Amino acid sequence: MPTFDIVSEVDQVEVRNALDQTNKEVSTRFDFKGSDARVEAAEKVLTVFADDDFKLEQVLDILTAKLSKRGVDVRCIDLGKIEKIGGNKVKQTVTIKTGVETALAKKIVQHIKDSKLKVQASIQGDAVRISGAKRDTLQDAIALVKKSITDFPLQYQNFRD
Repeated sequence: MPTFDIVSEVDQVEVRNALDQTNKEVSTRFDFKGSDARVEAAEKVLTVFADDDFKLEQVLDILTAKLSKRGVDVRCIDLGKIEKIGGNKVKQTVTIKTGVETALAKKIVQHIKDSKLKVQASIQGDAVRISGAKRDTLQDAIALVKKSITDFPLQYQNFRD
């Protein structure tokens, strides 16, 4: 029985490369001279530090540009609240979202059930598995999900016959 998985993954190597490029550009730009603007990385959370709100926005613009140039979909980043850390300095957390969240997975399964396609959708951890009798119906399911879910980056993997 043919199957495929709907997942949402981010290449962590490309995120690291974009982060390094952002820090390098910030350190060489004249408008950041003498400032403490930088981006630090933890597991799936980036922390952006800057001297004020304007410079924070500038660093975020640089970061999103570098991420998109490296092929990382910027819809997978979630910006946190801006926090003051003393004096005039501010920081903001940027979370890299991976995996299909439960609410989105339920929405995908409901779309597929409502479409009356002859496929079965099931939630498998942080992925959605679609199985059907024919390859053509699975391709129709992919087209349906691509058309209906546009606010979150999804990949279609493990297509098997």
